[in-house]
Amino acid sequence: MHYRPLGRTGVQVSTLALGAMNFGAIGRTSQDEATAIIDAALAGGINVIDTADRYSQGESEELVGRAIAGRRDDIVLATKATMPMGDERNHQGSSRRWLVTALDDSLRRLGVDHVDLYQIHRWDPTTSDEETLSALTDLQRAGKIRYFGCSTFPAYRLVQAEWAAREHHLGRYVTEQPSYSILQRGIEAHVLPVTAQYGLGVLAWSPLASGWLSGAVRAGREISTHRADVLPQRFDLTIAANRARLDAVEQLAEVADGAGLTLIQLALGFVTAHPAVTSAIIGPRTMDHLRSQLAAADTVLTADVLDAIDAIVAPGVDLAPDEKHDTPPALLDPALRRR
Repeated sequence: MHYRPLGRTGVQVSTLALGAMNFGAIGRTSQDEATAIIDAALAGGINVIDTADRYSQGESEELVGRAIAGRRDDIVLATKATMPMGDERNHQGSSRRWLVTALDDSLRRLGVDHVDLYQIHRWDPTTSDEETLSALTDLQRAGKIRYFGCSTFPAYRLVQAEWAAREHHLGRYVTEQPSYSILQRGIEAHVLPVTAQYGLGVLAWSPLASGWLSGAVRAGREISTHRADVLPQRFDLTIAANRARLDAVEQLAEVADGAGLTLIQLALGFVTAHPAVTSAIIGPRTMDHLRSQLAAADTVLTADVLDAIDAIVAPGVDLAPDEKHDTPPALLDPALRRR
């Protein structure tokens, strides 16, 4: 395992981070299974665990909390808030009112008195940067969080938040958590240049592109992954973007074979090769998943392999642009772009 500084915080983190989204109902992962995965991940050198209140409506945090009891100080523990937690309209977003409550709920579920990294799960267009950063700064000063970051923010929102922090003398985001993989490279054109400019650490999620780069999705095979059961439209080959992804996967598999790597090693090695990326978040649902992903811990891709990847999926290109999670609201809602 390799380690890198998390932005400019001075904290050293593993280049693979353990994502806990699959713990609980989402991935049908029990406490014993989650504990075994965490045990093996820590033994393999991973020192970052990333979860969120939204994952299985708090169950993921509870499973993580029980699994890390007694060794919390050896782990860089991260969680997130802002996604809806139930039907109450104010139990979501990034207002001070909700973030204070949501953090206390997360700390209770995790069984800890602080988290190392508290992240805004999605940009909330109804709440000002000053409101959110002020609340996070106060929570940091209270000792409940060590640092705070954001997830899946458009590049211009990162810049706006940086400006707001300076203008109002507040703490600033120290990390961004974007979706990034060989098949979804759009952030190379806008988000990653901004994170590099401001010295943000980058924890990339979905480096295996929802399983497309796991080796389980290949031409001529029935697609029977757990993710395909949950989100069948993302694997529907009548959709042009999915056919483009499958074509790219077949070409990438040849590149991996030629380099003596698995497709997973190629995919994770690609993400961690980018100089703006700190860690790739893996989200194993089983021990077999974890073993295959830990095998990429020391993978370093050569220049010719990276060139071959660029020839298959060009830099800055998203093969499935409709699946982007940082699209400005005005592109999704016609009412926001019409008088």
